[in-house]
Amino acid sequence: METKKYTLTMLVENEPGVTARITGLFAGRGYNIETICGAPTANPKMSRITITTLASPLMLKQCMKQIQRLVNVIKLRDMTGEEAVKREMALVCVKVQPETQKKIAQIIAAFQGKMMDKGQHHYIFEVTGDELTVDAMLDQLTPFGIKKLARSGVLALYREL
Repeated sequence: METKKYTLTMLVENEPGVTARITGLFAGRGYNIETICGAPTANPKMSRITITTLASPLMLKQCMKQIQRLVNVIKLRDMTGEEAVKREMALVCVKVQPETQKKIAQIIAAFQGKMMDKGQHHYIFEVTGDELTVDAMLDQLTPFGIKKLARSGVLALYREL
């Protein structure tokens, strides 16, 4: 059965163990979580967890049914469609040589990255965009040598009507 990447977001009670129960549900069924991001919402009693996973439509449907059965899950949505705003942030540390500084700075600027730290042999910067944008920027920087990388995972919100 063909798999594709899905983005799920859930509003949950902000209590200990909720994330563990959700991730345990994925692991128990042999589903891999590609990315996961969670934090409190504007209401400190609730958190939003966003997960991306590769699944078949049937696997996704089964997984969503199981998630909805969890007591602490208030709302669950499939955010895979175009009607959602999706962003990811990455912190990147790239190797810099005197002869590559200008080119690397141009790539960072082209992706609207923000310089966070400049050293003699490295730059650390942040970049924000959709997953494809972050991937494209990393592809361009790979030949220079990416020393360290931290990605937030996908965050998603539905557009307001």
